[in-house]
Amino acid sequence: MPLNLADLRVFCSAARQPTLGAAALELHLTPSAVSKALRRLEGDMGAPLFDRSGKQLLLNDSGRLLLARARTLLALAEQARLEVMGERGAIACRIAGPALLLWRHADALAAALDAYPQASVHLQPAFEDAALAALARGDCHAALVTQEAVAQRGADWPASWQCTALGSMRMLLAAGRAHALARGVPAASASVPCRLQDVLPHAFASPTHSLLCGEERGRHADGWRGAAGRTIRYWSDDAQLLLGYVQSGRALAYLPDFAVRAHGLLQLELAGSVDCSEQVLLVWDGALAAHWLREMARQLPLASTIESN
Repeated sequence: MPLNLADLRVFCSAARQPTLGAAALELHLTPSAVSKALRRLEGDMGAPLFDRSGKQLLLNDSGRLLLARARTLLALAEQARLEVMGERGAIACRIAGPALLLWRHADALAAALDAYPQASVHLQPAFEDAALAALARGDCHAALVTQEAVAQRGADWPASWQCTALGSMRMLLAAGRAHALARGVPAASASVPCRLQDVLPHAFASPTHSLLCGEERGRHADGWRGAAGRTIRYWSDDAQLLLGYVQSGRALAYLPDFAVRAHGLLQLELAGSVDCSEQVLLVWDGALAAHWLREMARQLPLASTIESN
């Protein structure tokens, strides 16, 4: 009996969700409809796919074997549909990655899909390891991560995964134009040399966790490498809130270069500071990529370069 693609979609959702109810919520179905689809699929396969414990669904060996095949079948079916429909196809592009990188590349992602007027872009905030895990599960089409995150995977890297380089992102020590350190600096100046003793008397805003990998790093989470102590008055793991503190002149903070430029902030060039640059990559599965995803990966580096200038 041929497999029902709708049932396979239900199965893939149930495989990544902790409970049947969570899968039903994700699929906008009733728990009863999800349960019936799973029972129907198990009947078609001639074997149970889950070990059921209360409300939990745990994949068994048969389920894990089917899951790898199911993701491939669904990807091929989606690719065939879009190739037949062309630009009329309703693409739902899903990109996972740290909020900081999604913020950086949101416009470029949209521009890379301009050729598909029916496309929608779903940006899913997730720290780097979680974004790569989502790609492996088939929960997203691509992941935005840094070169360091890729290097840390080492040999644990699927052979079909491909990386598209999107340039670098630097974290800069920034001050608002209303800040005391900006007084007397011409409005046309984008940066000003600064000494450590100049910045230490002023309040800082900082995250407690790395905004890329999510690792808790406390007072060094923003890239600060100074041996001398500083006063961090405002704490937030939201880059937009850090930006707000800098814009108001209340605090200094490390912010991405694109945000410093876009908001007319002043870069403080701290003598002897470590260069906090990250190489950004779009990671995608070449074995499952539809034509639109390959085109996006081809156009995105150019769109990202234009956006950063």
